[in-house]
Amino acid sequence: MKVLSFFALLSITLSCSQTQENFSTLCALPKQLKEASACEISKASPLIWTIEDNHNDNILFGFNEKGELQKKIRITNVENNDWEDLTSDDEGNIYIGDFGNNDNDRQNLAIYKIKAEDLNKDETEAESVVQFYYPEQTEFPPKKKDRIFDVESFLIFNDKFYLFTKNRSSKFDGTTVLYEVENNSAQKLPAKKLGSFVTCEQFNHCAVTSADISPDKSKVALLSSDKVWIFTNWKGNNFLSGNVEKIELNHHTQKEGLCFKDNHTILITDEGNKTHTGNLYQLKLK
Repeated sequence: MKVLSFFALLSITLSCSQTQENFSTLCALPKQLKEASACEISKASPLIWTIEDNHNDNILFGFNEKGELQKKIRITNVENNDWEDLTSDDEGNIYIGDFGNNDNDRQNLAIYKIKAEDLNKDETEAESVVQFYYPEQTEFPPKKKDRIFDVESFLIFNDKFYLFTKNRSSKFDGTTVLYEVENNSAQKLPAKKLGSFVTCEQFNHCAVTSADISPDKSKVALLSSDKVWIFTNWKGNNFLSGNVEKIELNHHTQKEGLCFKDNHTILITDEGNKTHTGNLYQLKLK
């Protein structure tokens, strides 16, 4: 089985236009971070921001490219049910995606806004809370074959949120679904299904764990444990309708965070384990 997997991986790698030579390790993450689940850069700060997931502290962490922890901001008015990803808008406000849903049984999915001017504080409150649901989901949890409502990835574009599902169905086929959520905290909102994309058929290599859009809004990137997909030339707001390039990193770890440093550079973080922290990586695009 290992021999077959090796040749399958070799075949995929040779078919891709970018390989590991574009991918490098920048530093180890701060020791305080055992489960870094996101990676984001805000225009209001020189730091790289991350969070920890599933019942960890309600803390937004800021560190530099040397792996030095520079900031810890406690968010006092919300809970960390399962914080999974970060995104930021053109003003530098950061949004926390509390939508991790491994068992597909949650009915308290939310997105929290942290104001740009609060990124220099040690403690703050989320300015707003956007609550949403999937109209297609009627059971909590649904049958194992229908568990497609976990999310670990989102971005903001034209003041709306775009979520990419992490397929946890028993018959995993690599499908990620794109949903749109209005940036409106007045009421609980239905997520609108826009499209879908098939990554590949092995969960450990193909499940989507983070997303971001480039500063010039021309590229959307999706992350898995050892791949990045770059979408361009999409129609309207269905990013998955555009051209796509798959980048094999040739490096398999539990990668959980991705963000654009600039239009041609992506930063990636992964989780550590009991003996060491994760790392910060850099991927240069052509």
